[in-house]
Amino acid sequence: MKVALLRTVFRVFVLLVLFSGPFSRAQEGHSGHAEAATGEAGHAGHEKVDAGEIVAHHTGDSHEYLVEIPFLLHKTIHLPVILWTGKGLSIFSSARFKGDNEGKVVVTDDKGNRFVRIHEVIYYADKVKPGDKVSALDFDKRPLDFSFTRNALAILIVFGLLFLVLYYTVKGYRNPKKLPKGMAGFIEPIVLFIRDDVAIPNLGKDKYEKFMPYLLTVFFFILFSNLVGLIPFAPFGHNLTGNILVTFVLAVFTFILTTINGNKHYWKEIFTPEVPKALWPIMVPIEILSMFTKPFALMVRLFANILAGHTIMISLVALIFILGTVYVSPVSGFFIIFMSFIELLVAFIQAYIFTILSALFIGLAIQEHEHGEHHTEETVH
Repeated sequence: MKVALLRTVFRVFVLLVLFSGPFSRAQEGHSGHAEAATGEAGHAGHEKVDAGEIVAHHTGDSHEYLVEIPFLLHKTIHLPVILWTGKGLSIFSSARFKGDNEGKVVVTDDKGNRFVRIHEVIYYADKVKPGDKVSALDFDKRPLDFSFTRNALAILIVFGLLFLVLYYTVKGYRNPKKLPKGMAGFIEPIVLFIRDDVAIPNLGKDKYEKFMPYLLTVFFFILFSNLVGLIPFAPFGHNLTGNILVTFVLAVFTFILTTINGNKHYWKEIFTPEVPKALWPIMVPIEILSMFTKPFALMVRLFANILAGHTIMISLVALIFILGTVYVSPVSGFFIIFMSFIELLVAFIQAYIFTILSALFIGLAIQEHEHGEHHTEETVH
């Protein structure tokens, strides 16, 4: 089981890196303006601060990674830009944009392609001009972007921490004559909780072991991502689960497992429900739609809750600059500390909710007819 868990962790890691970074451009709004907005505020004391821009910058993705440790270090790491164009693959450093996010700096690659960057989205320079209103969905104006972004690097950090925790947890069980202690003593109750209170009740005693690696991986990845996001300095402070592309990939995993493991009764309830045949034209489309609304709810629930927490925290800090007075800082500080404790609780709750709903959806697909009805009744009550 330990080997299966480690394998599942690695597979989830690979897929998250592949899908979360490259296509998160589609959710970017105006995050590129944030640094300029904060910079102007710093140089002009009472100049208006756009809290929305600051929130967008923190919660969005980027081609740069800011390493900032208070009073010790402030450095920007320029990540590689990886584009697929009509002339083939193009790879270069994001440093060539010189921090520009307004489409003013043109970068020419070795194949003759010319690119500009607007709001963290890279376009062909000959198809857009500075000041144009463009969207990340204008795919005819931009190359395919597979860049290794800030979110992809954050996933590496989270999985690095997760690997260390799992390594020292497994190490704690090398001597079977001693009770687990240290990291193993902390992780074991969580694993037993997921097994006894999430997996077995929803999947059944005879089938839960098959899905335990996935449930544990999802739970710990979401939990670690949430906790890392609460640490307010690099290399932490990322908004991973507040990125809808990350939660989308996680929800797709649950959808795939539910679909490929669905038994005959599950598919019968979708395509030939036990209602009068005259109602099938209504019920069948609804049942098919419900297959997709469940993972959609998983995706949005996690994304919205984590994003809301980060937005509130940043807005409380920005309130000091919006009002233009330091006297409001004690009030903001108090509420930030209060919200930090709330967010710490939310970090565990959201990881639990995503895991138990995934187990529930999979369980409804694999349970036999009699068990499925009993399971549904228990869930309702």
